[in-house]
Amino acid sequence: MRRKQQKERVEDMEEHSGSTRRKDPERVTLKKEIGLLSACTIIIGNIIGSGIFISPKGVLEHSGSVGFALVIWVLGGCIATLGSLCYAELGVTIPKSGGDYSYVTEIFGGLMGFLLLWSAVIIMYPTTLAVIALTFSSYILQPVFPNCVPPYMATRMLSAICVLLLTWVNCSSVRMATRIQDIFTVGKLMALGLIIVVGLIQVFHGNYEALTPHVAFAMDRIPSVGQIALAFLQASFAFSGWNFLNYVTEEVVNPRRNLPRAIYISIPLVTIVYTLTNIAYFSSMSPEELLSSNAVAVTFGEKLLGTFSVVMPISVALSTFGGINGYLFTSSRLCFSGAREGHLPSLLAMIHYKNRTPIPALLVCCTATIVILCIGETHNLINYVSFINYLSYGVTIAGLLHYRWRKPNLYRPIKVSLVVPVCYLMFWALLLGFSLHSEPVVCGVGLVIMLTGVPVYFLGVHWKENLFLTWLHSLFFSSFNCFLSQIIKTEKKQTKRIKSSLYQTYRTIKDKKQTQINKNSENRKQKKMLKTKIVKTQ
Repeated sequence: MRRKQQKERVEDMEEHSGSTRRKDPERVTLKKEIGLLSACTIIIGNIIGSGIFISPKGVLEHSGSVGFALVIWVLGGCIATLGSLCYAELGVTIPKSGGDYSYVTEIFGGLMGFLLLWSAVIIMYPTTLAVIALTFSSYILQPVFPNCVPPYMATRMLSAICVLLLTWVNCSSVRMATRIQDIFTVGKLMALGLIIVVGLIQVFHGNYEALTPHVAFAMDRIPSVGQIALAFLQASFAFSGWNFLNYVTEEVVNPRRNLPRAIYISIPLVTIVYTLTNIAYFSSMSPEELLSSNAVAVTFGEKLLGTFSVVMPISVALSTFGGINGYLFTSSRLCFSGAREGHLPSLLAMIHYKNRTPIPALLVCCTATIVILCIGETHNLINYVSFINYLSYGVTIAGLLHYRWRKPNLYRPIKVSLVVPVCYLMFWALLLGFSLHSEPVVCGVGLVIMLTGVPVYFLGVHWKENLFLTWLHSLFFSSFNCFLSQIIKTEKKQTKRIKSSLYQTYRTIKDKKQTQINKNSENRKQKKMLKTKIVKTQ
């Protein structure tokens, strides 16, 4: 009986937005327009952005060999699968938009949730958007500047224009944004499919010497544990976005069914595509060529496609274009959820009345991205963001275990084995520990950015929850309201008096006018009677 009641409670939470809209027609809410196909394209579109086109260089550089780099790519997909299974359980148990932020706030309270929100809004998502936008502009401009690096200002300007255009699209219509996501996800899968097919043709022709075990695992130097951790961080950047459907749960049609299905379809597909793409790269490029390339896919196309090599940068640019659209769509919902919970200014929780889109949140994401565009080098930004990403993932999945312990009898439509979160957290702890040891400055700055949210939380958010401060706040505003009400009452009395005086004046003028009209009418009657008498006399 208890489990049935809990199931009904989960269903009520899931349909909360829809029921609220039916009860209150004046309330503006987000539309449920994301079906299974769009859900899959959101996950795939957010994962396959710029990572697979720039991370192979970083993974190979830190891993030290082709074979070990491929192992890291496969393991990166396995770890993303473990994490996505945990997020599937959280997504249907706590069916709120906002992803990590909403789950951590529900489980650990406001401060932990705010720190995740703060780091995501300030650095994580604007930086990721900036990296993808820079990749887009680099690939677009690569054919124009074939023998040199594209100019700094040109790449920044083109990136900014792309972000502004897609912000306008997302502000205009949810349907238009999801259709763009569907189309460009298919486009990026076709681009990667082209790379895979060409690479497999090379393998079938016998060009797989670099992939043979004795060559693939040959190392000039043995990588340290810290270097391996950094290689995993590079790969994790390419897989980042596997949790982004959880940010738009309230816009998913039937999330209890479609959320886990989309995760189960998308993550294995992306892992297979990534592994085959790297095999294709290594089948036609030496490690030295890959490490020296500024645009791996373009170099691959120039070697194998000849006159058709121009197809490759265009395909990659379209892929990253779709990635920017997906990140804007989901990260703006994070700002929206934070504002709705009172952790960000309430302006960001506003929705356009007709378009049903969170325009203020989208504008904030756009502005932050353009600011970040001029800061940092791409590979440093990837290490920077990947550390914060993994930190937030681990805290969220630790929250899953804590929620199981705190509410063991809560109905969970999906319940993964405890082995899954435990394995993920063990790997997470090792990776973060070795990353911190290897790159203390990058990881330390990331932690400092997160911790700067503590004073912001206590000064801007926590005072609302403190009883004494709340009493002072209510006392001040009640006194202010009394003062305003007295002014309003006085104004009302004066207004009433003025209205009464004006009405009396109006009545007097109207009476005088009516008297004049009656007098004129009487005069006309008398004149008429006089004329009649004169006629009769004649």
